[in-house]
Parts: sequence; structure tokens; C-alpha cells
Amino acid sequence: MAKMVPLKDIAKVIRSKNAGPFEMTLDIIFKNKEDYEKVKASGVITKELIAGLYNLPAEKVLAFVYFDAANAIKATLPRQRPQGSIGETDMHAAQQHVPLMNIMVPWE
Repeated sequence: MAKMVPLKDIAKVIRSKNAGPFEMTLDIIFKNKEDYEKVKASGVITKELIAGLYNLPAEKVLAFVYFDAANAIKATLPRQRPQGSIGETDMHAAQQHVPLMNIMVPWE
């Protein structure tokens, strides 16, 4: 049986970034094809998981892509508040990746 490992111990880059005034993008990038394919094959990271981590219904996830050419998983979400609006706390959406870090993935 495979042990469970947090995504932060496998991925090379886990980040969030601004994708315009109303959206943000999440990127999970792996150092090599082998690690990427293992995580992809595990079926753990899904549009539904991302939606749950960010308290959204799955249909609100604007994009969810396994991007094979870059060994990456990408998702685009609506921002909670428009960029720069009153009450908005992360202008560049650079601190929104934290929920991804502790996703548990089977690893051998």
C-alpha cells in the first residue's frame, strides 16, 4: 500500500497568481514527467477537489487542465472580490495557493 505524502513534498512549484481583475490561476508544476504522471494517475487532484478547497461549487471553477507539455496542473477560479476593490486583501492573488500544499497524494 502506498503511503500518503503532502503535495508540497512532491511538486516543484505550487503557486497562485493574478489572472485579471476577476480571476486567479493556480499552478502545480512538477520537476519531471514521472512525478507529474504519478500524481495525475492517482486521480486525487480534480476540479471537484479544487472547488472544495476554495469553497466553490465545481461549476464555478472556470478551467481545470492537466497540462502535459509543462508537467503541470492548472486551475482558474473567480476571485472572491474584484482586484483592488474595497475589502480585497491579496491584490496579486499570490497568497491563495496555500490550500493546495497539503493535498495528500499516494506515493511509493
